[in-house]
Amino acid sequence: MNEHLAVERAANGDSKGRAHDKRPTILIVDDTPANISILLEYLHAQGFRVLVARDGKRAIEQTSHVIPDLILLDVVMPGIDGFETCRRFKRNPAVRDVPVIFMTALSDTNDKVRGFDAGAVDYVTKPFQHEEVLARVNTHILCRKLQQELKQTNERLEQRVADRTSELQVALERVEELKDQLEAENVYLKEEIKLNANFDEIVGRSAAMTGVLAKVEQVAATDATVLILGETGTGKELFARAIHDHSARAARPLVKVNCAALPHNLIESELFGHEKGAFTGATARRPGRFELADGGTIFLDEIGDLPLELQAKLLRVLQEGEFERIGGTSTIHVDVRVIAATNRRLEERVAENQFREDLFYRLNVFPLTLPPLRARKGDVAPLVQFFVNKYERKMGRRIDSVPQSVMKELEAYSWPGNVRELENVIERSLVLSRGTSLRLDDTLNRPVRPSARRAEKLEDVERDHIASILEQSGWQVEGSSGAASRLGMNPSTLRSRMKKLGISRAE
Repeated sequence: MNEHLAVERAANGDSKGRAHDKRPTILIVDDTPANISILLEYLHAQGFRVLVARDGKRAIEQTSHVIPDLILLDVVMPGIDGFETCRRFKRNPAVRDVPVIFMTALSDTNDKVRGFDAGAVDYVTKPFQHEEVLARVNTHILCRKLQQELKQTNERLEQRVADRTSELQVALERVEELKDQLEAENVYLKEEIKLNANFDEIVGRSAAMTGVLAKVEQVAATDATVLILGETGTGKELFARAIHDHSARAARPLVKVNCAALPHNLIESELFGHEKGAFTGATARRPGRFELADGGTIFLDEIGDLPLELQAKLLRVLQEGEFERIGGTSTIHVDVRVIAATNRRLEERVAENQFREDLFYRLNVFPLTLPPLRARKGDVAPLVQFFVNKYERKMGRRIDSVPQSVMKELEAYSWPGNVRELENVIERSLVLSRGTSLRLDDTLNRPVRPSARRAEKLEDVERDHIASILEQSGWQVEGSSGAASRLGMNPSTLRSRMKKLGISRAE
């Protein structure tokens, strides 16, 4: 009777304090009360927490509430036998790894083999030998504990590896991004080295130029946005470089973008960059000009030709210093000073709804108007000498003098193409000059009526001059002998001016 009561207490269990009981738990599954009593008392005395079940069904129910550390399972039981019970244990993910030790008679070799096939790890023989039971129980509980610790250690290591891999991936992406940026910056700077434009090339002693240079000196020391206004060929890029070179950003790049020279479908990518696969042909990530200019200055030439749909994105960069690449989702922050330039009247573009008013005011913080060459005639002579010196070194020529007649003709000319046109004329003249005295080609050999020219509107003078050069070039716009090259203009800018001035070839 006492034996049956002990078994019932073990089977029902006193749940008080189980949640905090750290002892290893053994589940005994046997329909023989005497076997349960023997194992219960002995294992309990050895410091184990013991649960019991009288058949396979109750054992399976028991494991739905408590996962033991080891199961001692009899083979022959009513209902579900030990082999099927073991198989069901192994199909349950929560119990699958719990070691099962079969309890079998010494002579039942076949039962032992079937037990291993069902998923058991060991067996103990009946009648029980306490030392054998304890040794096998301790061995498999220790093995399971070590397996669990190893599994946890592996999981921690795998998580650490995953975390480190993720960190390294982020670092590699950042390195790749910096590599792309440095490569693009390197290419850009190599192109810049080829240019001779610098502050020393701003030549002028006239009062108009002195006033402009004083303003350059004032604004260069600040981070204010500058809008350079002036006709084509007045040297807007030179003044942008002068502002940059005399600023605190001089050690960083001055990145230039001609908004009129880039196709509309490429200018967004050029300014803001794109991610790999953002569009057809985007085979790699490419940083934009704003990223290249980070910490430095960006010069947006011909800003009046910026497509309307990109003006809002530019305004955001000016106000917030942030943007996204095409096809990208992460926001890129930059510290860039903006210098813009245009030969257009932006107020008129605003009135025509072709330029955002808020962007105009954001750009027009410090306007700098460059005078045309015809308004600074006193600068023609020093400019002529400057360009003679520049190109005689390049060509290996020597020009000792500029005849007074040549200088007078140059000073009398209206120069609709401004300094750029003068430079081109001097370069061509050095090619044509046979001796050490400068002679002009026939570009300027036409009647010049200074007083009449002054009375005409600027657009009329420009229209006549461009039409004349086009006639001489056979209406060829591009190429080394084209009108754009002779005028010192970008082909797209020349076409734009032709359209605005109504210049077309008569059929």
